[in-house]
Amino acid sequence: MSLKVQLQDAQKDALRAKDKARLSTLRMVMAEIKQIEVDRRIEVSDEQIIAILTKMVKQRHDAAEQFQNAGRDDLAEHELAEIPVLQEFLPQPLTNDEIANLIDSAITQVSASGIGDMGKVMGVLKPQVQGRADMGAISGLVRSKLG
Repeated sequence: MSLKVQLQDAQKDALRAKDKARLSTLRMVMAEIKQIEVDRRIEVSDEQIIAILTKMVKQRHDAAEQFQNAGRDDLAEHELAEIPVLQEFLPQPLTNDEIANLIDSAITQVSASGIGDMGKVMGVLKPQVQGRADMGAISGLVRSKLG
């Protein structure tokens, strides 16, 4: 079953259960997916949905941090409450060992010899770790291995 169908089913279940917070979050995700489909005239793939969900989780973390800094803990709590709903549809996070193995494999695959090859390594890694690890952290690890 595709990720889009899973999201639609979860939205229906939340509606039946009268879970307003969950329903609101799922509607927001579906609206974002629909917007991309209309704008680009495409049917989104599971990989694109994972990228959307990953972006939305990052946005929620950033917004919550800004709200906390502004003393608006009520709004920060609302943002943080949406994150578990979004993460429910993301793949399981990679362990540190799995990340290290993927980085080593990518470096070998592109025959990277220095920091100049970082783009090639990241190009191989991105589809493998999308939604399963923080790309900023991955970039730092690759830089330290190549540098």
